[in-house]
Amino acid sequence: MTAALEQTLSVNVPNFSHELIQIVRGRRSGLAISIAIHSTALGPAAGGCRIAYYADPAAAITDVLRLSAAMTEKNALAGLDHGGGKTVVALPAPGRPAGAERTALLHDLGDAIESLGGRYITGPDVGSGPADMSVIGERTTHACCRPVEDGGSGDSSLHTARGTLAALGAVAEEAFGSPELAGRTFGVIGLGAVGGQVARLLDQAGARLVVTDVDPAKRGLATELGATWVDPGDALTMEVDVLIPAALGGLLTAGTVPSLRCAAVAGPANNQLDEPATGDLLAARGILWAPDVVVSAGGVIHAIGVELRQEPEERLTERIQGIAATLRQVFQTARAHQSTPAFAARLLAEQRVRGGLG
Repeated sequence: MTAALEQTLSVNVPNFSHELIQIVRGRRSGLAISIAIHSTALGPAAGGCRIAYYADPAAAITDVLRLSAAMTEKNALAGLDHGGGKTVVALPAPGRPAGAERTALLHDLGDAIESLGGRYITGPDVGSGPADMSVIGERTTHACCRPVEDGGSGDSSLHTARGTLAALGAVAEEAFGSPELAGRTFGVIGLGAVGGQVARLLDQAGARLVVTDVDPAKRGLATELGATWVDPGDALTMEVDVLIPAALGGLLTAGTVPSLRCAAVAGPANNQLDEPATGDLLAARGILWAPDVVVSAGGVIHAIGVELRQEPEERLTERIQGIAATLRQVFQTARAHQSTPAFAARLLAEQRVRGGLG
């Protein structure tokens, strides 16, 4: 890595102190595969595999570093004995590789992961799913969330959504004085695998819903749930009690925060803040922000619990519901330090990682 690139990344990527950054070109696919291991202080790094188009190759590297650093915090705060890692495949054009082309890429991914000797365990992320983990698993044993019929823990989206719902109870308690979700209005941005499940769970809880997605076909779910549909361009100006980012990250910026019309923001999308200072902007506006590293942990808790810890479903449900208690601890720590939830989450995660080093 050049000194100039390292300086740029140290400014733009929180916690830029990675143990390993590996960028290889797949011998079958010819695509660049970036793997970042942020920390193994608590155990092997764990984090998903993102396959997406990046207009700028440097953006893919920045993304893998930001995402892997966030996974260190997520795994530490979830009480898992794992550090943070991530894989990013930078596609040269929008679209989704299919057929033999996709198999070639997934085998390249498996080889790259296997070469790390167990220091990193992957799973699904944007652009990949359980079936892909089975193909990656043909080249490495370090892949989680294969389909249940293949011996894995299956799709993690429902468990991420369950954890999000638990987190929303803690957010409602902090913001409104009661964990009750019924009667509150929630704005869900993104109705994909996780966001759609979150919307369904909120509907079952008696909440009012305002929803949006860049895919107009998702309006069918809005109709099914009796939710109000808004244009994606109006997503950030929805007048709701809690805004739920459930698509890609980077949504909260110095430019978008002034437009928010909500009391709180809490959702499963990763890396919602474009930079740490945006957390201060939210606090200045009196908007409660629940760190996504806590809110989105249900999926990784379930996958690791099933595949690596062999924990029963009852114990996993307790762990996922425990996200609410973790979030309350974050809010309490933020008040004690007269700081933001983002600072508090980072502080608590660093304390646990330092304990692992000791």
